[in-house]
Amino acid sequence: MAAAITLLGGGSRALSFFLGAIVLALALALALGAPEPGQILAWAARVLGLVFMGLLSVLILTTLYCWQRLLVRDLNPQQRQAWHEAGLHAANGVATLALTYTLFGISLGIGELAGQSLTPDTVQEVIRGLTERFSLAFMTTVIGLPTSALLRALLSISAAWIEAKTTDKGGVLPCGS
Repeated sequence: MAAAITLLGGGSRALSFFLGAIVLALALALALGAPEPGQILAWAARVLGLVFMGLLSVLILTTLYCWQRLLVRDLNPQQRQAWHEAGLHAANGVATLALTYTLFGISLGIGELAGQSLTPDTVQEVIRGLTERFSLAFMTTVIGLPTSALLRALLSISAAWIEAKTTDKGGVLPCGS
């Protein structure tokens, strides 16, 4: 029962960090003169797509969950290493997802271009469709790669900090850290 509570607590904290980061990012964007949060979310859904945003959210939540499990005090070094590795794989999944969507967007744009004839009357419409696809392609990279780097840094710095603390204290984390 205690293990289930610990697992649920880590998930709850991970979700809290995730939602808190979204709120802070939207507040910062608003303070810097961006449109209202509803408009930002509508833009993200239109440009990035709901599938990309859903997959990205799952990978971020998985990474944050692994990070929370990494911070549990009573883990042995092998368990801690396993959570660290799992989190790194999830964070790398963010980068893989971003690059996959980049190639997907470019492929859609090229496919659309190949399927249409270019005449002076249609060139504007063809370019408009092409830029929409390329916007998807490049925005997923712009969002995914830095997010992946931040998540990997969070995991690696936390793991190094825990390792330093446990080494300094003879393998035991001090109370309150």
